[in-house]
Amino acid sequence: MPFQAPPVATEKDALHAFVLQQQDAFRAAIYGLTDEQAGRAASASTLTVGTLVKHATATQRSWLASVLAVPELPVDERSQQEQYADWEAQFSWLPTDTVASALEEFDTVAAAVLAAIQGAELEAAVPVPPAPWNPRDIEAWSVRWVWFHLIEELARHAGHADIVRESVDGATMYPLVAAREGFPATPWLTPWTPEEG
Repeated sequence: MPFQAPPVATEKDALHAFVLQQQDAFRAAIYGLTDEQAGRAASASTLTVGTLVKHATATQRSWLASVLAVPELPVDERSQQEQYADWEAQFSWLPTDTVASALEEFDTVAAAVLAAIQGAELEAAVPVPPAPWNPRDIEAWSVRWVWFHLIEELARHAGHADIVRESVDGATMYPLVAAREGFPATPWLTPWTPEEG
């Protein structure tokens, strides 16, 4: 996706365009990394580009489940131990993790989110799940709120991914996007290329 979201005519088009733009930021951040580099914690944080892609996948999946379950809360059949293990796995780049598998799962969930944005009624009430970080004085928020919140969440973590990626190999967003999109070099922008060796 180019550097800017396209012009939009409707609210759903806007939500679709800006969620897609933030999703694509993760694809740019991980672009060209090896499996080892994707799992490298390159700053004081333990976050890696790979774990941020995994977390963005899980975050999107969770909010999508909330929208698709309207007017009920989504049902998770897993035990609390299984749920916690999955949550921990989001923040661990396991020996079996690869860039290809992380992106495949990310893309599957991202496409489902984009489809739901077009199909879900924006005014529908989404029950607020019980969680320490959620307000206790609100029973529901709208599907519209969920999509705006998802943009916020994705943008925050895409920024994390940008910083970690730059710490891994010096690559920054504009050259990475230019490389992914196949843009030609200009006097002010050289598309990213992998380091020799």
